[in-house]
Order: sequence, then C-alpha cells, then structure tokens
Amino acid sequence: MSQEVITKADPAYLVVRTGVKRGDVYRLPHNQVTTIGRATTCRIVVQDEICSRNHCELFFDVNCWRLRDCGSRNGTKLRGERISGDVELKFGQSFQIGSTIFGLAGSLTQRWDDDDGLDEPIESDTVDALRERHESDSNPEILHRRRQSRFRQPVDAAARDKTSLELSRLYRLALEMGSATTAQGLSEIVLEGLLNASSATIGAILLMSSSLTKNSGGNDQLSVVAYRAQNHQPYHPVSDSLSQIVLKDQEAVLARDISSDDRFLDRDSLGEIEAQSVICAPVRTAEKVYGLIHLYSTDNVSQLEVDDLEFTLAVADQMAAGLDQLQRVEKLQAGLQRAEVENQTLREQLRSEMDLIGESPAMQQLKNRIARIAPTDATALIRGESGSGKELIARAIHLHSNRRGGPFITMNCAALSESLLESELFGHEKGSFTGAVGRKLGKFEQAHQGTIFLDEVGEMSPGVQAKFLRVLEGHPFERVGGGDPVHADVRVVAATNRDLEKAVSEGTFRQDLYFRLQVVELVVEPLRRRKLDIPLLANYFLNRFARKMARNMVGFTPGAMQALIEYDWPGNVRELQHTIERAVILCPHEAVGQADLHLSALGTTGKSVEPARDISTRQTFEALPLEIVEQQHILATLEWTGWNKSQAAQILGIERSTLDRKLKRYDVERPRERN
Repeated sequence: MSQEVITKADPAYLVVRTGVKRGDVYRLPHNQVTTIGRATTCRIVVQDEICSRNHCELFFDVNCWRLRDCGSRNGTKLRGERISGDVELKFGQSFQIGSTIFGLAGSLTQRWDDDDGLDEPIESDTVDALRERHESDSNPEILHRRRQSRFRQPVDAAARDKTSLELSRLYRLALEMGSATTAQGLSEIVLEGLLNASSATIGAILLMSSSLTKNSGGNDQLSVVAYRAQNHQPYHPVSDSLSQIVLKDQEAVLARDISSDDRFLDRDSLGEIEAQSVICAPVRTAEKVYGLIHLYSTDNVSQLEVDDLEFTLAVADQMAAGLDQLQRVEKLQAGLQRAEVENQTLREQLRSEMDLIGESPAMQQLKNRIARIAPTDATALIRGESGSGKELIARAIHLHSNRRGGPFITMNCAALSESLLESELFGHEKGSFTGAVGRKLGKFEQAHQGTIFLDEVGEMSPGVQAKFLRVLEGHPFERVGGGDPVHADVRVVAATNRDLEKAVSEGTFRQDLYFRLQVVELVVEPLRRRKLDIPLLANYFLNRFARKMARNMVGFTPGAMQALIEYDWPGNVRELQHTIERAVILCPHEAVGQADLHLSALGTTGKSVEPARDISTRQTFEALPLEIVEQQHILATLEWTGWNKSQAAQILGIERSTLDRKLKRYDVERPRERN
C-alpha cells in the first residue's frame, strides 16, 4: 500500500524486517530526524560492521518521508540501488543497510511493495502493543526498560565498537573512583583502570603537595603517589622534562620514538625504562592543577595511540573532579572538628570563671606578669604544685593575647602512652595503626592560630620530646603514618609540677627542650603560702556553688573560716573548691559551720596526730583487748576535737556514720557539760 500525499496526522513506523533485531518497530516522530547508524548516539543503532557510525537518517518533509544517506562507506540501498542525496520513501517501501532491511509502515497491517519474499505483515504481538500505545495518546511512549546501564557490565570488545568499549570502561571506572576516600586511594584506582584500558606497561600518578594536605607551607611540589609496572619492574623516576612541558602548556601529549630524542634521554630516566611511547596528561580543573598522569609503553609493536590519549585525558578530568570533591569534604571535616573543639572550649570557658581570685602579694605579682607576657607570642612555662591553678593561668594568658579569637586546646601529657600521646598531639593517617579508621587532626592542627596548653609536659617520653622540640622551633611535623609536612601556627603554654632541672641532670628531659620552654617562666605559689587568698576563694566558691544548686547560703561561721585558714591545703585551690562544693551540698544550715567541713588529715597540723601519739607512747604496757584500745582512741580524739564528730571521723579515717555506729555499740554519749 502506498500514498501519494502524507500528512502529519498520519502515523508512521519503521520496521526491522530482517537482521538480529527483526520484528522491532520504531514509531517515527514527524518533528524529529531519526538517525540510524552504528554509533550509540543514533536513535536506531545497527550492530553491523558494514554499517557506518552515522549511516543515514529519516525525516518528514512537507507531505512525504525522505531518506538521506550520510556519506556512509557501504551505502544505503533502495530497490537494490545505492541512493545519493535525499530520496522520497513511501509507505510499504523498504531500504537496506548491510544485511538489515527496514520498512516504512503507515499502518499496523502494512504490506510491502518490494518483491523480496518478505511481504508478511507486522507480527501480531507487535501490532497489539503498537495499537495500545497509539490509542492512548496521553501515555508516554516507553520503548525500553533497564534497571542498570549496560555500561556497568564488562563489554565484549568483539561485540561492540571501540567507542562503546571506552565509554563502558570510563563509566565503570568513574563508579570506582566515586568510592575513594583519599587522594592516595583515588590515584591507585585511576592508575589500575588506565593500565587495564591501554597498552601501557608502566604508569605513575604525581600529585602536588597541596592536593594531599591543606598545609603545604607554600612549597607546592610534585610527588609520586601511585606507581605500577608489569613484570614487577623496579621504580624509575618519571620524566621530569615531559612533566614540565605538560605543566607549562596545560595540554596532554603523546610522544613516540623516545629513544631518538635527546631532549628526554639526557635529562631523565626515559632511556633507562626503554620507553617507546609516552602519554602525559595534566590532572586539572579550570582553577587548579592537581598533578600529572604518566603512561609508558615499552613494547615497540603495541604502542600507545591517539585513542589512548583521549581516554587518559577523559579519566584525568574525572580524577580532577574527584580530587576537588575530596578536598571539599576534607575541608568540611576539618571545619567540623575545629567547630567542635571551639564549642567545647567555649563551654569550658563558660563553666569556669576566668578571673584570678586573690589579693596576696604573690597573686598580685602573678597577675602583673601575665599582663606583660600575654600580648606576646612567647612560649610560657607555668610551674607549681598540682591543683594550684596552672590551667586557669594558661587560659588567662590566651584570653588576654592577640590569639583570643582562636582555639584554646588542652592536653595532659601524663594521661597517655607514648604512641597515643604522639597520635593525639600530631594526628594520624588512616590505617597507620590498629583502630585508625580515618585521618585525625592532632592537637597542634586543632590549635592552629590559637594556643595549646600542655600540662605535665615533664612526663613526655624522649621520642615525643624530640618531635615536640622541632615544632617549637617552627619546623613542620608529620602525622603518624603520614609523610606530608604539616604546618601549624600555634602558641605553646606548658606546665609542670616536676623538678625539670633534676630531670635534665638525670637525662630524662632534654636540655635543649628545657631552655626552649623556659622563655618566660611563671611560678604559682601553693595556697598554704598565700593565706590571705583563702577567705576570698572560699566565699567565691561558696557563692558559685550556691547559685548552681539554688541554695541560700550566707557565708561561714568564724570557726569554719578559721579552720579553713589554718588548714595546709596539700591539694591547693582544687582541694578548696571540692571542699566548699561538698559543704554546700551537705550543710543543712545557711552558714557553713566547722562541722560541715570535711578536711583531710593530710593537711592538718601536728595536732591532728596527737591523740594517736598519746596512746602509742605510754610508758607502761597494759594488756587490753583491741576493742578497748580502739574505744579509748576514739574518745581521746573526740575530746581533742571538742566532740566535733565530723572532724574526728576525718582524723580517724572513717565515715561519720561509722563513728556513730561505734559510739552506739560502746554505749557512749557526749558528756552533758559539753552540750
């Protein structure tokens, strides 16, 4: 059946009458050119080597369909003859491309005009499917369904053209690249994919130091991060001369006949590895150069081709995008860690008051010294007994310095083993030790442009001392398990309660580190040597904990305050703080009395042991049961404390409730005249 005049209202179909896709039917849109060829970009793909990549096309012109050959190698045949230019194609006519015959149909029961023995109509199941689609104009025309792209599966090179093969390889390689979490891992994946997809026998990937770490110190140099060679060839430095050419021109290059070019062989190792052909491609975005890809072929027969160069350049562009994304992720992670540290620092600052409480001459001298050294960037060493407030002084130095807008990071050097301390201070790379599941920034990196406070610095091991000294001298450091230099702009404030001079003489502390730390020294006097500060500190802690616990406290009784002043405070300010906190919790009255203070026997004067001395120094021996001796000692202690059971319990080293139980068992009561 044929028609002289065709309108846009008339449906049109292209039927595959012979070939591997026999029976396939394509509906032809009137407002679109239907391309036919071997290229995957064509609407109708013909898998036939005789078919050209862009073989021919069908289009609607005014009132007829036209067939145009696109300069194909083997031609398009209509009625057995090759066509040239545009020819009219009527319903019922067929044209041939290689062994495949296509027919133009105007209905679902089309018969063919040509006498080729193929005059059967469109198969019945295809007719039903087409009729259902044709009668429901509101539904989209679904031609194919797939859950996964065919490019995700390995491609049989004999079944598809080279472009399809390369596209499939590039697609699957891009998926693998997306799983990389580090620049090193990404480089390994890329190099493996390039060697598998080309005739290269040796490959290397070089990255700029800024691509591996954000703190490159301004010295951005290329370094090899991945290297592979067939037959386990030893590593040779990559071509420096070729690298400079590519970096300068920003173009990927393919070079052959290397052995005859003195420009390369005189200056690097291309001659040593006997490279016959070389590809060098830049890994770059529009804004940044990340590195280079080098591929070498040592086979004179199977050399690298232009298609290999195209594929390598496409992979390089994908790799650059991947590196760009990895750096963004790393920057976000670093920012998140820094934000968490800064948030924790602010919380700690809010929890603790920054004012240094005290009016004693020693405290006034310390405040004046802090005011002079805080604005500088000098390293400071704070010396004093445990609990004397060394961290509080370090915070005061930071808050009065030009770095107060930066982080304040604290680290106790005595709390961890040598390996863990090094990891905490300088960070570690993923996989550097068991449990290192990812990169971790060390305390020095976290304190960048801020202050780091190292408590108990005298407890550092010799190995950590050596690395710490280099940081103090301004040198970059390396993370545990890493090889890239890291720079950190940090002010160091250290503290110790050890005799560092003795440690230096004994060889347990480096002398050069001792002098490097002792640029400015601050000595914190113990609380027992500044008794004038005890009432101020006691009332400060009382008001602070009373507000925190919603208690209405008015102060201390005269006896309680006198006991606080006479006590030696071996735990210094920290012990005083805990004593007042405990008193606020347990005191049933508005004023803290002497009985509400639980003072340790460690800080009590010589009077605290007099009851025990009286018993142990008797001139004559009496054979008494232990229970009687215990009872006499308890009663003597109560007499000495004026029957202050809380103080007596502290001296005896027992709980107040235990003392009450013993007195009840002894049937002993306080004498009436003491009521």
